[in-house]
Amino acid sequence: MVQKKAKKGGKKVAAAPLAVKKLVPQKVVNPLFEKRPRNFSIGQDIQPKRDLSRFVRWPKYIRLQRQKAVLQTRLKVPPPINQFTSALDKQTATQLFKLMDKYRPETKEAKKERLKARAADKAEGKADAPTKRAPVVRHGINTVTTLIEKKKAQLVVIANDVDPIELVVFLPALCRKMGVPYCIVKNKARLGRVVRRKTTT
Repeated sequence: MVQKKAKKGGKKVAAAPLAVKKLVPQKVVNPLFEKRPRNFSIGQDIQPKRDLSRFVRWPKYIRLQRQKAVLQTRLKVPPPINQFTSALDKQTATQLFKLMDKYRPETKEAKKERLKARAADKAEGKADAPTKRAPVVRHGINTVTTLIEKKKAQLVVIANDVDPIELVVFLPALCRKMGVPYCIVKNKARLGRVVRRKTTT
C-alpha cells in the first residue's frame, strides 16, 4: 500500500496567549524584628507543651467513674434504676431544703438540756410526763420504710446517688403503692446535712 504524502499547507494550531504573571506584593520586612526559627531536634530548643492527658495513668477511682459513665451510655438501664437520673430541679430543691431546715432534728446539746430539765423536775417530785415527739425529719432506710408502711410519712425525700442503689430502688414503688408523696433529690451529703449527718439516703 502506498502512503499518501501529507499536504504541506496543513492547519496550524493557534499559539497560546501569553500567560500574565500575577504580581505578588512583597512583604515589607521590619529590620527591628529578626527571624529566629526554632529547632526542635534532640538537644536543641525546648519542646512545646503538649496535651498528654491521653497517656496519663489516672487514679483507680477516676478510671472507675469514667468506665461507669461509658457503660451507662451503652447499656439499657432498667426503669426502676433509670428513675434516679431525673431529680428535682434546682429551684424546687432549694425550696424543699428550706422547708426541711425548719424540721431539723434537735442537736446533742439540746437533747442533753431537755433531759437535764426533765431529771431536775423528777428530782423535785413532779410527775414525770414524757415530752411529746416534735414533727422532725426522720432518716434511715428501716425507719422511713416503717413510716411509709404505716402511712405516717408526709413526704419521702430520696437521694439519687446512693451506692449501692439497691438500698433505695424499692422506695418509689412502695410510696406509690401506699399513696405517700415522694421526690428524688441530688446529693446524699446535702440531704445528710439536714439530719446532722455526713450522708443519708
